[in-house]
Amino acid sequence: MLTPEEWQAVALSLSVATRSVAVSLIPAVAVAWVLARTRFPGRALLDALVHLPLVVPPVVVGWGLLLLFGVRGPIGAPLNDWFGVRLVFTTEGAALATAVMSFPLIVRAVRLGLEGVDTGLEAAAATLGAGRWDRFVTVTLPLMSPGILAGAVTAFAAGLGEFGAVITFASNIPGETQTLPLAIYSATQSPGGEATAARLAAVSFGLAIGGLLLAEFLARRMGRWLGREA
Repeated sequence: MLTPEEWQAVALSLSVATRSVAVSLIPAVAVAWVLARTRFPGRALLDALVHLPLVVPPVVVGWGLLLLFGVRGPIGAPLNDWFGVRLVFTTEGAALATAVMSFPLIVRAVRLGLEGVDTGLEAAAATLGAGRWDRFVTVTLPLMSPGILAGAVTAFAAGLGEFGAVITFASNIPGETQTLPLAIYSATQSPGGEATAARLAAVSFGLAIGGLLLAEFLARRMGRWLGREA
């Protein structure tokens, strides 16, 4: 059985991961569309920047967010002074750091789903008088939806395990920013905390496996449904 403090870390992790997906899903779909369907100078650079969080140390991402969104940063200072919004060392900041780290996962999944869409179906809809927005809503979006769903669930599962960017940007504050990975870290640094770390690690492992299995199940189920509809 978990203690109330441990349950709090689990609940906070679920909340942060959910918020991160909610923040990044629509921008990720838009970026995936740009990368898959358009050609322009600098496209390769944009692609590299989007996937940068996957290859740089998460601590570097957290440090960059700290520079940008800190109370003296170019974005964080106006937010704090004009609107009273402070992201650093808050739950919202932990969600932002997690969103940045999981953003490439959504973009990649959505892009793969979009590249698998038969453009002939869109062309056929155009010949029948469907406008660009109508084609997107009625043809493209349903066909790319397995990729969107898989990307969202995978990003959620990855968000549950984010550590480096969160602890750098949001710190490790119990009840505020101490997510499950940070609680495990704190337990390993405390005398006699091995049992607590083991319990939390088991919960983390179970949530991650469950999220990945759910992503695969939903993608397959929706793919079969779309195939039957076709």
